[in-house]
Amino acid sequence: MFNISRPLHLLQGERSEQQACHYLLKQGLLLIEKNFHSKYGEIDLIMSEDNILVIVEVRFRKSNKYGGALESISRKKQSRIIATTQYYLATHKVNSSVRFDVITMSNNTDIHWIKNAFQL
Repeated sequence: MFNISRPLHLLQGERSEQQACHYLLKQGLLLIEKNFHSKYGEIDLIMSEDNILVIVEVRFRKSNKYGGALESISRKKQSRIIATTQYYLATHKVNSSVRFDVITMSNNTDIHWIKNAFQL
């Protein structure tokens, strides 16, 4: 059997999501689901804080040479996250307030949590 390793950027993405999740759990949020997929896109983390559904996009950048992690979340990416969230709400019959947060991380693993990074 072959040992096929995953590409480094995918491993780093998974590691970043794990670190972000651990950080947010320490901040008191509750994890509902990781890596929710639909035909519209993916949500990295779905969490809850004070009866608010918190949709979290995790972004990692080795450097800011081509723009920072926050700047990499284009309008198109936001639209996909919003559409995926609407699908999640409809299919899981969730009727609560929603907040879109972003966790950015750089190579030195500094974590920055931006609450309400964008709106529905």
